[in-house]
Amino acid sequence: MMKALKCWLLTVFLFSINLHVSEPLHTKLDNLKLKTSVFLSPKFIMKPGTVQNNFYYNIDFPTGHIAIKGFDAEIVDEAGNPVPLYETYIHHLAIVRYYAPPSSDQKSKDGPNSKFVVRNAGVCQDDILNQYFGLGPESRKTRTTLPDPYGVEVGVPPEGTPDGYEEGWMLNIHAIDMRGVKDRSKCGECRCDLYNVTEDENGRSIEDNYYGGLRCCYDGTQCRLKEGLQGLGAKGVYLKYTVKWMEWDDSINPLKIYILDVTDSGERILNSTSPQGQLGCQVEYNVDSNGAPDAHGKKIHIKRTRIMIPHGGDVIYGMAHQHPNAMGCTLYGQDGRVICTSSPTYGQGKEAGNEAGYVVGMGTCYPRPGSVKVKDGETLILESRYSATTMHTGVMGLFHIFVAESKDNVHSPLLM
Repeated sequence: MMKALKCWLLTVFLFSINLHVSEPLHTKLDNLKLKTSVFLSPKFIMKPGTVQNNFYYNIDFPTGHIAIKGFDAEIVDEAGNPVPLYETYIHHLAIVRYYAPPSSDQKSKDGPNSKFVVRNAGVCQDDILNQYFGLGPESRKTRTTLPDPYGVEVGVPPEGTPDGYEEGWMLNIHAIDMRGVKDRSKCGECRCDLYNVTEDENGRSIEDNYYGGLRCCYDGTQCRLKEGLQGLGAKGVYLKYTVKWMEWDDSINPLKIYILDVTDSGERILNSTSPQGQLGCQVEYNVDSNGAPDAHGKKIHIKRTRIMIPHGGDVIYGMAHQHPNAMGCTLYGQDGRVICTSSPTYGQGKEAGNEAGYVVGMGTCYPRPGSVKVKDGETLILESRYSATTMHTGVMGLFHIFVAESKDNVHSPLLM
């Protein structure tokens, strides 16, 4: 009864802000209908300078054996209006697929105790960067729709899933309230001196040479505010996320999702002396101010790594995730060929989606099917570029590629 009431109230709210849930847009692939479903996360309260790093399990999501065709997201207020990044900054968000017993507790930060996470195709270690979709402040102006006849297949339990387990989706939102902060740029970079922390969220001491990053802006921390700030109170916001999808059909070609990280050392062993306790993908890194000048005299920091991709195929879609001061990412093949270059779009104004100084979009690649291939076991080269006129902390250089394997070379999803 309560669940039905909740669904009815959500429907009324969405209608009141002119959102249309699960409305068919057009027909492709032998009259299969592409559908667009719009959902809202639970409301979370932001106060000036505060950080919310929330994990929501069993979120609303299309169900059944389907093909996901796209995922978009943005922060909206209680009236459904887009919230600009200089008020609520999305550091990152991630959508993770899992299976769990239907009766298990879904409300804790860690989710059900007996859950099995179905990660993407790789390639980071353990549960690092295991999401299906992940964006940040660029989410409003980054194309995510996958072309026909391709899609991400979900709704079918991977081999080894216990009987009775049901598919669920987890949403992680890491947001920073920028209202009234002393320095928006440095708060967004999670500078430790502005957050006044000496330990990370796990109680480990933060080293003197760790100047900023996720270890300093965890859930509940507070970025320094301007002196004498008054008049700014708590604000309720939601993540509005849009899923494009269609019922599965054999004519759809399934895609594998790879998320590559420029900090990946390639090592997959525990290392208790490293800040994260492990080697491999560290997710973030710092940019010093010692970069070499380019042809225009601008100092650039370039970071590269080599990453082996286990299974190849046709690259159908590509896109990078970077932070402010980014200058783009390029993914190369083992022979030096360019697979995809993704460059940032910076806002020029004040309205949501065009905020000056923020990355409001990332370029995408849609190669003609069959024109860009990667081989099984090929070593790819990932390059991330940032402006190096000053130091920047906690930046990212991630690259997402969606690969269509040949029909004879399809591999099952990975359970964790």
